[in-house]
Amino acid sequence: MNKLQQSRINDVLFYIHQDISRDLTARKLAKIASYSEQHFHRTFQRVVGESVNQYIRRIRMEYAANQFMFDPQAKVIDIVNKSGFSSASSFNRAFKSVFNMSPKEWRNHDLQISDKPYLKDKEIALGYERVANHDLPMPKIIEVPSRMAAYVRHTGYNHSISNAWLLLKAWAMTEDRDFSVQYGLHHSNPAWVALEQCRYVACIEIDRPISVRGVVNQFVIPGGLHAVFPLNGIYGELLPKLSLILEQWLPESGFKLRATPAYVHYMKNHFLNQNKDFELDFYLPIGFF
Repeated sequence: MNKLQQSRINDVLFYIHQDISRDLTARKLAKIASYSEQHFHRTFQRVVGESVNQYIRRIRMEYAANQFMFDPQAKVIDIVNKSGFSSASSFNRAFKSVFNMSPKEWRNHDLQISDKPYLKDKEIALGYERVANHDLPMPKIIEVPSRMAAYVRHTGYNHSISNAWLLLKAWAMTEDRDFSVQYGLHHSNPAWVALEQCRYVACIEIDRPISVRGVVNQFVIPGGLHAVFPLNGIYGELLPKLSLILEQWLPESGFKLRATPAYVHYMKNHFLNQNKDFELDFYLPIGFF
């Protein structure tokens, strides 16, 4: 793939994740990428590693799974509509094909005792044992501004994320950009998404647009109401802590999870420092409806 292809598909991914409930036809997405529909399908598959239809279905199902688990009182039809489906029957078929159970079975299964994909990673499994009985910090509930950011996308949650950060750091140096304000976007819930499929975005805040886009692109991290949790620890402990917030705090909070991505603001970035320790604020997008 070349830089132009990657940049155009990144524009499409940004559009998809802005609102997964809207009409995301290949024809419309191809226009955003400035490709013919046929060429768009080939290019998306080449850049992302799966077809555009598979990708959209997967992120919609992940969002729906979050809603069923963390909003037990929500009506099924409301989740169907928020997930971008026009009928409950098509939604149920898609959900079962991804999770091997119906939405009702998913809502009733006990996440606390179910197998978590991230526990297959030895470092994260040890981190889970260390933090499982820790008390969660109390969050601040604040309105957050939107932030313009330069970013590099990465698929897979493991030490290889360091490569995305090193690429972004090198770009910042050549562009004479400030590298100090760092964010990591978490598009996937690792409690049930395999680590190799988790989507992560390394970002730095920028004060002016990017003139030449390629591997590094720009977008706006959405603002709005967020619950902000201060967290610290070492590599392996972060994903279990994020899971505990989603599994324990969110269902009892009275808030609903919004569709925009959760993200972290690093004070210490465990992907960049030798000690693998982190100090950060976790921003969880929440709402009332």
